[in-house]
Amino acid sequence: MKELHARVAGEVRKVVVGQAEALEDMFAALALGGHVLLEGVPGTAKTLLASATARALGIEFRRLQFTPDMLPSDVTGTMALRAGELVFRPGPVFAGVVLADEINRTPPKTQAALLEAMQEGQVTVDGISHPLPDPFLVLATQNPVEYEGTYPLPEAQRDRFLVHVAIGYPSAEEERAMLRLRRRGLAPSALDDVRPVASAEDLQAARAEVDATEISDEVVGYVVALVRRTRELPSVQLGASPRAAVHLLGAAKAAARLAGRAYVTPDDVARMAAPVLRHRLVLTPEAELERATPAGAIRTALEDVPVPR
Repeated sequence: MKELHARVAGEVRKVVVGQAEALEDMFAALALGGHVLLEGVPGTAKTLLASATARALGIEFRRLQFTPDMLPSDVTGTMALRAGELVFRPGPVFAGVVLADEINRTPPKTQAALLEAMQEGQVTVDGISHPLPDPFLVLATQNPVEYEGTYPLPEAQRDRFLVHVAIGYPSAEEERAMLRLRRRGLAPSALDDVRPVASAEDLQAARAEVDATEISDEVVGYVVALVRRTRELPSVQLGASPRAAVHLLGAAKAAARLAGRAYVTPDDVARMAAPVLRHRLVLTPEAELERATPAGAIRTALEDVPVPR
């Protein structure tokens, strides 16, 4: 898995400068068969990072550009008349990797169509179920909710994403390197430099490797204590769910494999706590008025829970 990540990251770096931790978080989720939510202000390469990663994975890839007038059938597909009979015409969701670009620019009903597919692994149209490919991975991007024209994802839908990847501004050095990249930025042809270096079989092998990673009872207890602590913090109105605990355990296993180990340490859990938990926590109105953040609540939980030795 470590070698596979190195191959994919090497291709992505041809068009994206920096964002090494973001790419690692994404890869950990994808190796688990999980979905990824990327958030950042416009112009920080969210779409380019997701597109380059999907291309490097070598899996069938489709992009969905969400807009305010998009309908659920634009996502899932519809029945069409062909040769005098109704047949199902699959939507863009029928791909191994789906890039859901600006998912919070479309109304809740259309968001729900994609998120139902993520949950069920199938699409139902006119009472007939159509299974989605395996693997089926969603890379969704969104702008911060304070931006005009956004429809925030409900808590239950955010919980479906294994990790939340925060895309920040590059450093000054990274920004200079970005400007030096050949065919960088506005030219769509920049993605032509990215070669497929993996396959669906490689991802399945990585998933099996993650599943085989050893984890002690003490580290499992650490995961449980962290998740439960988020529910007890006075600044948190809605803490991490039991699904979050399952996702954190899996992400810690993936982090261990990316570090070249076959066993999980408490550091792996702490490393993945923020990307796995921050999009699931809902703060109290009082905490939000004081400009508290989910990331700050997670740091507090990490400080409060004793680390097993």
